[in-house]
Amino acid sequence: MSDFSFVGKPTPMIDGPAKITGNLKYTGDLKLSGMLHARFVLSTYAHATIRSIDCGAALAVPGVSSVLTAEDLPKVVPSSRARLMLARDRVIFVGQPVAIVLAETPAAAADGAELVEIDYDPLSSVNTMDAAVAKGAPVIWPQGIPTGAEDEAAHGADTGGESESEDEEPSNIAGKTQLATGDCAAAFAQAAVVVERTFETPMVHQSSIETQGWVVQPNPITGGATMWGSLQSPFGVRQDVADVLGVPESDVTVYGMPVGGAFGAKFGLYEPLVALVAATVGKPVSLILTRSEELLTTNPAPALRLYGKLGFASDGQLLAMQADVTADTGVYPSGLGGFAAMQFASFYPCENLSLASTNVITNKQSVGAYRAPTSPTAFMAVETLFDEAAAQLGMDPVDLRLKNAARSGDPAPDGSEFAPIGMVETLEAAKQHPLWQNRESSRNQGRGVGVAIGGWMGGLEPGAAVCKLNRDGVLQVQIGTADLSGTPTTFAMLAAEAYGVAPDKVRFVYSDTDSAPYGGGVGGSKTTYTLGNAVIRAAQDARRQTFAIAAEEFEVSAEDLEIVDGRVQVRGFPDRSLSLGELAGKAMTFGGRYEPVHGSGSQAVTDRAPSFCAQIAEVEVDEETGDVNLLNLAVVQEVGRAINPLAVQGQMQGGAVQGVGWALFEEMRYGDDGQLLSGSWMDYAMPDAVQAAPIHTQIVEVPSRSGPFGARGVGEPPVIPTVAAIANAVAHATGVRMTQTPMTAPRVLEALSSR
Repeated sequence: MSDFSFVGKPTPMIDGPAKITGNLKYTGDLKLSGMLHARFVLSTYAHATIRSIDCGAALAVPGVSSVLTAEDLPKVVPSSRARLMLARDRVIFVGQPVAIVLAETPAAAADGAELVEIDYDPLSSVNTMDAAVAKGAPVIWPQGIPTGAEDEAAHGADTGGESESEDEEPSNIAGKTQLATGDCAAAFAQAAVVVERTFETPMVHQSSIETQGWVVQPNPITGGATMWGSLQSPFGVRQDVADVLGVPESDVTVYGMPVGGAFGAKFGLYEPLVALVAATVGKPVSLILTRSEELLTTNPAPALRLYGKLGFASDGQLLAMQADVTADTGVYPSGLGGFAAMQFASFYPCENLSLASTNVITNKQSVGAYRAPTSPTAFMAVETLFDEAAAQLGMDPVDLRLKNAARSGDPAPDGSEFAPIGMVETLEAAKQHPLWQNRESSRNQGRGVGVAIGGWMGGLEPGAAVCKLNRDGVLQVQIGTADLSGTPTTFAMLAAEAYGVAPDKVRFVYSDTDSAPYGGGVGGSKTTYTLGNAVIRAAQDARRQTFAIAAEEFEVSAEDLEIVDGRVQVRGFPDRSLSLGELAGKAMTFGGRYEPVHGSGSQAVTDRAPSFCAQIAEVEVDEETGDVNLLNLAVVQEVGRAINPLAVQGQMQGGAVQGVGWALFEEMRYGDDGQLLSGSWMDYAMPDAVQAAPIHTQIVEVPSRSGPFGARGVGEPPVIPTVAAIANAVAHATGVRMTQTPMTAPRVLEALSSR
């Protein structure tokens, strides 16, 4: 029987009704007095010099107030993607903003943008990793590649190893990393089984339902601004905007609006540019990207090429691991290649490692984080190779993983020891799942069943919360982070459990950066894990203050009090009680003698809590067409403690569906000239509800050491193993190993024909 009153009980989302009825207001719904609507004019070339820009026809459109180019804005050094202003002198990717049209209506802005005439002088471009590093390739940044901050750090993406700079001559190589332990060559030489392959995944877009958008109100007195946006990191955006405007952070106020999907893309992009535009024209400005702009000009996941190699002893013991990753990071550098290499070797402890990465600059839009950055590729590689090795060793694929899985106390990638983790428990649960138990029966029916596991170390960031009791007996909790996945409901449950009231008596308030305590960016599966205890501590502090008032009123010790049905009463004497509202009122009145109930809590977690997800895919492959039909997908995830099982299962299902997209559908395809060929949802394929197949969820609980009531982060893991599970299922059905995604019918058919 559970010791909790509310934790662990499936609870519907607090804001669910407002979302499904369309009553929740998003950034695009905001309207300020005198607000201008903005529309980008985007480059149509991957690389070109700008000869001239003619804005005359655009300015003649009724409702258009101005057209700004780089010459109209203060010069900002483009040291990072978040500091990329309008193109000055040349463009370096298709979709780069060259001008911005401001108008009284969105339609007028769009009409004006169509009429801006730009004369380009095309230059040679490099649109693939191989072309970028070829001898004599044109160098995108001849004066040196910028080295600004990268948002993958918000996901806990530590690349590890030592970085090698490319100082000798300008090139399109943005950096290399290298990590080696033990003696890989000797280990591979003595291995009974060695498996190796090269895997490739394309750029994949986060494709949130809500596109990116911002509204900015300039402050003519301070030179700062107030911003509303669909953001994952309000405090991070405040820092970026203040930096570009040249004002103290305190002169910038950021409101994190409800977010209609983000998945890593909304940590910061065009906020500084929109703020600079608003300051220049002295009026509020709204910029809401269209779907085409979202695909063309934002920050998708990088394309990766990963050579992986594993060596095993005859008993299945892992002896050596090697990975060499090349990452296409677009026009700005990123450390995601190194992170992919680290993920490859994160959860199968091995003394002999050789991990390398090369990050390559190309004339494409720059990349960013996408749910468990690079991990679907890294685990596609390691889990495919584990499957192949199991076949050669004559072992059950799950047993081979269990033999080598990380356990509590094993060395972690960062040199520390793993805290209590549940990789083994997750694999054992997957092994007992009916879908895996019946895999040979499926094969006899012409189907295939594959298994894979994925792990995520989890991000870390300090945070704080405040909690006050109102005169109506409602507990109001305030934090400064954004909501992406129903955290108000989860935090309300935590506060209710800690304080002693029902969750419907808790109100959660997301506030601006001026009034809210610090909350980190939402990403890396760290929000509940790192901020949950701050909420608990704030609620406990408020409870202590409430009891202090009641203790004086009843002339008893605080230890003799309890909260029952919204009333504080003396234990054993229910007639001696006051409602929470009455107690709050005694501290919120003229002449009152008590301090108002206003609790606070903070936390700076330094103890990671890795989490794991194993998946079992059942597929049917049409050998005449190459079509892969996903029939069933089991998602077995270790979550520490499921605070709200309903929300956890939603994360498991949503992540797995995105994994299906990676595996079978999604690809940003570019032409030889750098043009995006999949620039709309007509061309960029994503799975629908039918194609995603039935998803069967199973929660495993191995409480973490530091999370709230033992919880771990749950957002990242379910997207990680899907690609590998489906690839292994295809191999089980056909004997063919797929190493490139998406596994489209033509690619599968080609692989089948080469057997």
